[in-house]
Amino acid sequence: MTKVIAINGSPRREGNTALLIRHVLEELGNEGVDTEEVNLGGNVARGCTACMQCMENLDGHCVFDDDIVNACIDKMGEADGIILGSPVYFLDVTAEMKGLIDRAGFVSMVNRDLFRRKVGVPVTVMRRAGAISTLNTMMNFMAYSGMIVAGKPVTGVGHEVGSVQKDEEGIRRAHDTGKNMAWLLNALGNRS
Repeated sequence: MTKVIAINGSPRREGNTALLIRHVLEELGNEGVDTEEVNLGGNVARGCTACMQCMENLDGHCVFDDDIVNACIDKMGEADGIILGSPVYFLDVTAEMKGLIDRAGFVSMVNRDLFRRKVGVPVTVMRRAGAISTLNTMMNFMAYSGMIVAGKPVTGVGHEVGSVQKDEEGIRRAHDTGKNMAWLLNALGNRS
């Protein structure tokens, strides 16, 4: 069965980013895609120290095993599709998401590109500004990892928890992107 992992980089587990991600997941579920959500919020996801141990060990993991990153790397490696979601924090992704991207990206690269040819979708929620740089950070990770981005990135507008639900265009885009992701996963089928 086709599987998509959605990683929410928001410290608010039930905030606007989670709500917007779930609209994408709803469409994937409607198309028979198995989905799973992982929350980085409340879990430490320290940044990369450039220790190069992952390059020496070549075991598909970061040498630091005291946080959620290695579990995320495993789930991302097993999935056919990856959704990364982050609210805008000072015009970019959250520190948790950046820690995941840096460490998972390096581990993937030195272990024969673990995430290549996986279908990716970035999701962000902003209050006023910063969506472009936040999406770019996640899309750059996807591009450098050899992933295929499915359609338009998902952007929502909201501040108070739940207010993204009033962003009709953002919700519509999330559903359209979920349909596009399901279609692309189906079109690609089993690939190596």
